Amino acid sequence: MRDNGVRRPSVKDVAREAGVSFQTVSRVLNGGSRVAESTRARVLQVAAELGYRRNDNARALVTNRSRTIGVIADGSPRYGPVSTLAAVEKAARDAGYNAIVTTMSNPSPDDAIQAFNEFSKRAVEGIVVIAPRMPIADVVQAVPVTVPVVLLAPGETSHDGFTVFFEDQELGARLATRHLVELGHRDIVHLAGSQHWLDGQVRLRGWQAELSAANLPAPPVRYGDWTGDSAYAIGRKLLAEGLPSAIFVASDLMALGFLRAIYEAGVSVPRDISVVGFDDNEFAPQTFPPLTTVRQSFGTVGERCMEILLGLVQGTPVDTTPAVPQLVIRESTAAPR
Repeated sequence: MRDNGVRRPSVKDVAREAGVSFQTVSRVLNGGSRVAESTRARVLQVAAELGYRRNDNARALVTNRSRTIGVIADGSPRYGPVSTLAAVEKAARDAGYNAIVTTMSNPSPDDAIQAFNEFSKRAVEGIVVIAPRMPIADVVQAVPVTVPVVLLAPGETSHDGFTVFFEDQELGARLATRHLVELGHRDIVHLAGSQHWLDGQVRLRGWQAELSAANLPAPPVRYGDWTGDSAYAIGRKLLAEGLPSAIFVASDLMALGFLRAIYEAGVSVPRDISVVGFDDNEFAPQTFPPLTTVRQSFGTVGERCMEILLGLVQGTPVDTTPAVPQLVIRESTAAPR
């Protein structure tokens, strides 16, 4: 029965029209996996035809569970934040949870209060804060929270009131630099990302730490802003000054800009210079030559994040050991000539 001012359709109405049990409808609407696909499709079709809308707040009052989480994310279109958000949303769906997402490009206390008010209305069970820049975590921390919060912030070991989790990007940077050292390179420049971003800071630290471990001097850092254009400009400048034998670039997108600059100058990779990126985005295998890079395991990060959050909700022990990135060796690196 449609909502025509008399009453709203119920789960029992959906079950009756679909010819299934109340429990089956509940499993379908809650994202349960033990339902035949044909049955799932029929239930969803009937629910749509009847105009059924689930009332999460009423359900939460009865069960004390809304199966909903809140997600606060950076509003940047950059590869890392977008991929992390997509991974968290997918992990939530796979766990049978809805994710309410709010983004903050220029975080303010008012933004945080508004987000938490919305989360409160929806009776979220927990919150994930994706914070590639610390201002997001800082403004969120200023708002009183009554549910568990998982903070995804690269390199942050602690943050009062939050459970911190991240992928070990410093290790990833060390793997990239170590690969170049083991090939025999001694002049390894770092083209860093913006230092307003935690990703940029921890990747820089990893490069510095690995050079120190190898007793190699650290050349002057070249700072980009995550764009290919900034890396292209730096590439042109290095061509004028004299290229190093190897360069570790803080993102694959910047590596593309750098490769373009040296390609235009007739420089051969890896004969004249070895290049390593970071992220393993969809373009990395398609560059010429295919780019050696560090693969971030966004899917694993999303899954682990949900495991941690649900463990906190249920009061069970959680494992916050950082996720481990992987070095992917392709054709842009070789021993120096």
